[in-house]
Amino acid sequence: MQSIVILDFGAQYAQLIARRVRELNVYCELLPHDAPRAEIERLSPRGFILSGGPSSVYDAGAPSLPPYLRAPSAPVLGVCYGMQLLAHELGGVVRPAGRREYGPATVSICDDSNLFRALPSSLNVWMSHGDSIEQLPAGFTTLAQSPNTPFAAMSDPARRIYGVQFHPEVTHTEHGLDILRRFVLEVC
Repeated sequence: MQSIVILDFGAQYAQLIARRVRELNVYCELLPHDAPRAEIERLSPRGFILSGGPSSVYDAGAPSLPPYLRAPSAPVLGVCYGMQLLAHELGGVVRPAGRREYGPATVSICDDSNLFRALPSSLNVWMSHGDSIEQLPAGFTTLAQSPNTPFAAMSDPARRIYGVQFHPEVTHTEHGLDILRRFVLEVC
């Protein structure tokens, strides 16, 4: 069996990510972010989705990136905290945002390859974060930005690592299911 593994970093929407992946007729399992590697490997993951969560990457005891995802063998999509965690642990800079962003926002697509292919150049999305990425890790490019979030989506296509600062799983995000579909069915 091959599947998508969703690692839960404490997100209020983690179950909803799993539901959306299942709506795409793809088998997935939602596991704690620190699930044993053997449990992950038994699922033969075709890809990983890292959920959001309430932590800051700088909080004492904040969940960290599993070591096997530093050089992943399958594509990875980080959502909100998952994106910040990827950026932080792969050499980028994450800082407390000047202003928390919670609620509707508009992102402009900078690069429509992969996740945003054939979508409108501007999307209404749902944001919920207190930290922002200030500098991307080496090898990453900006896929989308908003007035308050210069890196609202990122990718390192060579390593098949992607991140979105917003929540594609919620109905408030236009084309959110399309973004997940592209990751799960095309990238993976």
